[in-house]
Amino acid sequence: MALMSGIVYIVGAGPGDPELLTVKAARLLSEADVILYDRLAPSGALSYAKKDARLVDVGKAPGGEGWTQDEINSEMARWAAAGMKVVRLKGGDPLVFGRGEEECAYLLARNIRCEIVPGVSSATGVPSCAGIPLASRWGSSTFAVVTGRTARGPPARALGEIARHVDTLVVMMPLSNLRSIADELAAAVGPGTPAALVRNGCAGSQSVIEAAISEMPSRAAGLSPPAILVVGAGAALRRRLARPARAP
Repeated sequence: MALMSGIVYIVGAGPGDPELLTVKAARLLSEADVILYDRLAPSGALSYAKKDARLVDVGKAPGGEGWTQDEINSEMARWAAAGMKVVRLKGGDPLVFGRGEEECAYLLARNIRCEIVPGVSSATGVPSCAGIPLASRWGSSTFAVVTGRTARGPPARALGEIARHVDTLVVMMPLSNLRSIADELAAAVGPGTPAALVRNGCAGSQSVIEAAISEMPSRAAGLSPPAILVVGAGAALRRRLARPARAP
């Protein structure tokens, strides 16, 4: 069966700051007939869209209403089948806990052309914007990235076991399970282990809470996503760096 004439680009928009878009992402946005964008895609990225582009908000809030993944898949396929150039715009990188592989597989199974366009992952970009070195000669030679929640709820793997084998642990999407995550990590690497929680990373509203891992749930109580938790040597090294001023 021949491939359909339309195409879907699954594009990573990077974290928070629209200036962190890649050159390729900006070009594809300027050429797209249809842009399906996520809640975490920087809103400023849509300024690259051409005037007659159709913009569709397919964002999903944690535990809230929004498009289902099946509906998003169908919407991508519908426009591509009509011969359109479609950009599926996602925060961070599409293949780092971004469900980009699911969407691409869905399209390819239906003979729809699809291309993954990498973006700056929030796993590395957000700590950098907050002045947190994940790998450094000053004391963090290894790091791991895990998710704090899965489609079935809490993380499937033992975070404490992972944390014992790396210098720095990055936990994406930690807030919904922050108490259990902190308890497990405190038991594995010690309750006084340095931690930093970065909310709205790389955006103008970015904020950082620094605390021992055992204290983090109470310090971060009531916060809403998006946020990333960094635990271990990288979080401790933040104090060595002057707080980076945001460029005008």
